[in-house]
Amino acid sequence: MEIKKYGDFKPLGKQKKKTQIILTHTSRKVENYLASLLYRYNGNFDRIPNYIINKDGEIIKLLENNQHTNYFDEPNINRNGIIICLENLGWLEKQPLENYYINWIGDIYEGNPYERKWRDYFFWDKYTSKQIESLGKLILEIIDEMKIVKEISGHNTKIIGIEKFKGIVSRSNFDINYTDINPSFDFDKLRNIIEI
Repeated sequence: MEIKKYGDFKPLGKQKKKTQIILTHTSRKVENYLASLLYRYNGNFDRIPNYIINKDGEIIKLLENNQHTNYFDEPNINRNGIIICLENLGWLEKQPLENYYINWIGDIYEGNPYERKWRDYFFWDKYTSKQIESLGKLILEIIDEMKIVKEISGHNTKIIGIEKFKGIVSRSNFDINYTDINPSFDFDKLRNIIEI
């Protein structure tokens, strides 16, 4: 499995013992997301994930597994988590009289979105099979190295007390305001890859 290192991001801290792998998404195209990480706040943006997996399944490493930034507002979640961010536009809106959809910043999505009413939205960008396959391989590697429990929340709805769960969770498990991981994510495929 090839992992590409990108950038020279400075962590806010390190912690040897991690308890969670937290799945999120970019909410924009990967090129724009990487540019935002590099240049927002004059290069001092402090919400950096450990990894990004693009639509083609390429894994990009931004931070070491024992490092963290201020990705969440809660410091303990940041210290205990390894953030894996999947390239995905998130929720989409159909453009009237047009044959395409846009996301919250106007990125165009041409194709057939995943349709499901969830958290006040109806259309979603789909995660690719290549992404989930790469994600599964990366998770197995992280679990082996960091001794994280091989469990998964298995859905994207809010769970009270999720910060105490040991294993793989999604950002949307923490709060109803988050829409990542969206409903198009194939949790069963991920379970099969990591053999849970």
